[in-house]
Amino acid sequence: MARCRICRQKASIFIPHHRLPLCDEHFVSWFENYLRRTIQKFRMFSREARILVAVSGGKDSLVLWKALVKLGYAADGVFIDLGIEDFSFLSRRVVEDFAATLGRKLYVVSLQKELGFGIPALKRRTKKYCSLCGSIKRYFLNWATRKFHYEVLLTGHNLDDEASALLGNVINWSIKYLGRKYPVLPAHSGFPQKAKPLCRFTSFEIQEYAKRQKIKYIKESCPLSSEAKRLVFAEMMDQLEEQMPGTKLRFYLDYLRRAFPIFQEKVEDFLDHKLVTCARCGEPAISSPCFICRLKEEYQGA
Repeated sequence: MARCRICRQKASIFIPHHRLPLCDEHFVSWFENYLRRTIQKFRMFSREARILVAVSGGKDSLVLWKALVKLGYAADGVFIDLGIEDFSFLSRRVVEDFAATLGRKLYVVSLQKELGFGIPALKRRTKKYCSLCGSIKRYFLNWATRKFHYEVLLTGHNLDDEASALLGNVINWSIKYLGRKYPVLPAHSGFPQKAKPLCRFTSFEIQEYAKRQKIKYIKESCPLSSEAKRLVFAEMMDQLEEQMPGTKLRFYLDYLRRAFPIFQEKVEDFLDHKLVTCARCGEPAISSPCFICRLKEEYQGA
């Protein structure tokens, strides 16, 4: 019978890549301390920073928000309502209930209100709706961070996400992405500072923390999502991890230590377009008017 590394009582969880057996109580404290150390290691933000967490209703973002508040950070949330019928309605309700439980402020950005249409309407007009949806969410997350005067925007990307995305970027030699593949990015060109505090946590660890903290979250994925390529890379990393525990963490951290500085040094040379300021909305973009302003114009003219 495995014993908790801290108290020597019966362990309820084993973390393979750390070779760490823990009981419920010490798993929760380990998780929160590891999060705090991750923030400090990558110098993500200070204790006094005004933090905005992008929350979707899924386990990753809600766990991040909960753990940050428990650690004493002044973290509020922002939810992008995509207008995807029942999915968005249920996600919004989960996030609003969670914010009330935490006692923290939540901002809701409705695409229907800001754009005049939701993602289902976009899907009816183009096959590229999934990638466009990602760009729209990034735009409004940046916009909300600036509008509501927060210093840093956080997302719930975990180690599984980062390792599989890194594998895809390496296989395709997507240099412009490799040059910005870091868990904290400073504010630049009108974009707010961004960070991924869960970058060293697996989906399994996050799920176990959610279970022990009794966090209710949306388990279903977006009904409109099309992520075939990403899932292939995720499955490849899962297979490697199963055969060689610690592969994901080693692959990701070794990239940050050894390869990222090389790509980052000349990241501006790898960009397809230089950033400008949109003449209509004032947000940073690769062209003016930006794609959001063009979308509004196209939709209104349809």
